[in-house]
Amino acid sequence: MPVVGRYDMPKKYKAKSSCGEPLCYKVSAVIAVDARGQTVLPKDVRRRLGIAAGDKLAVIIHDSGGEACCMSLMKIDNLSRMVRGPMRAILQEGDV
Repeated sequence: MPVVGRYDMPKKYKAKSSCGEPLCYKVSAVIAVDARGQTVLPKDVRRRLGIAAGDKLAVIIHDSGGEACCMSLMKIDNLSRMVRGPMRAILQEGDV
């Protein structure tokens, strides 16, 4: 049976982050979801990202045209650092 609407994503996609730095996206692994909805992150992915047993990850869902299209995983520690700077500036502006 032919696959309709299939899109082969390029191995690398370069873009700019919100801070203007170039980003490079590539497929690092393909993982499966089991019957209970669980996945396993491969050891090389965990090692590269510094993910250890007990670490917490935030699931970030990206929307396109009002539909969920993809997701990202981020260590909570990294997310907290990203949010802390802008939040500090907002809170300081409120004190003026």
